[in-house]
Amino acid sequence: MAKAKKYDYRIVQGNTDWTAEITRRASSKKTVVSKSQDGFATESEAKKWGKQALESFLESLGERNKRRSSQRDKRQQE
Repeated sequence: MAKAKKYDYRIVQGNTDWTAEITRRASSKKTVVSKSQDGFATESEAKKWGKQALESFLESLGERNKRRSSQRDKRQQE
């Protein structure tokens, strides 16, 4: 069975523009938008932003998790 990605991005077309959204799977039925940007003239611009934003979002999330983990370890040692 393939494991679903927890974070991804999606592109949504509005009336006159495109929107890129960073999404998180909260459960098997629920998806939450973590970050979004609208006003893109083309789909390709929205995809480009979505890919870049997802990479930076995951990188900052990983750094935050490392900081919290080290703080938790320090508290447990005391």
